[in-house]
Amino acid sequence: MKKIGLIGTGTMATGIAQQAAQREYDVVVHGRSQASIDRCVGGVSKGLGRMVKKEKISQADADAIVGRITGTLALEDLKDCDIVIESVAEELEVKQPLLEKLDSIVNEAAIIATNTSSLSVTKLASLVSRPERFIGMHFFNPVPMMSLVEVVRGLRTSDETYEATRKLAESLGKGPVDVRDAPGFVVNRVLFPMINEAAFALQEGVASAEDIDEAMKGGCNHPMGPLALADLVGLDVVCAILQSLQREYGNPRYAPCLEIVKRVEAGWLGRKSGRGFYEY
Repeated sequence: MKKIGLIGTGTMATGIAQQAAQREYDVVVHGRSQASIDRCVGGVSKGLGRMVKKEKISQADADAIVGRITGTLALEDLKDCDIVIESVAEELEVKQPLLEKLDSIVNEAAIIATNTSSLSVTKLASLVSRPERFIGMHFFNPVPMMSLVEVVRGLRTSDETYEATRKLAESLGKGPVDVRDAPGFVVNRVLFPMINEAAFALQEGVASAEDIDEAMKGGCNHPMGPLALADLVGLDVVCAILQSLQREYGNPRYAPCLEIVKRVEAGWLGRKSGRGFYEY
């Protein structure tokens, strides 16, 4: 693989674009507006700027990395990509029209991957004409720092597609883990109920947000407490993933705590809005 396409310009897509360009892949980023593309490329430049400041790379290297990223408003510009990674909102209604249109654009040898964190890879694969060339490639935020990629095979994903995707993940400097296509995969299935339980502990007055986080850091050696992590991820994202787990498994234990739901309703989404469980 030499050319990677990305659909989306948010935090995850920005991180994937940076990581791929750093590993000398040509990257084409598709966005809904020029402003969103500019924010994405600007985010890559900002991330690289921190590396330059720490003398991990030179300014010339940073410029070369950014130069390998091309933005586009036309989905047709992804036609020559060896793999296209979809990284848009966690809603089937958003992903479906993009995947259906992309299916008619990419060449037959191309792989289509989804960065979904909770939706069925098998179901998403049913939206394209070559489901054997469709796979889940779940990155973690911040992408340049986090080593894991969950490689998720749908029921019809071919061995060839799996092997090529695993090799790509390794070439990006990541440690791929083979995961079955089950709601939440591994990390989110374990992590988000923990965040939810921390929110219930807060709601029931067991301890303050600060003390809950300090307890998990000191008692479990976690680098960040679950409520601070929820603020970093975004409480809207946390809520959506819990609702997806509840819907897919049909188990009420995944229902998001009111401490999460009410903050989302108030627009307190965490770091990105300036307030969540904490103020920023």
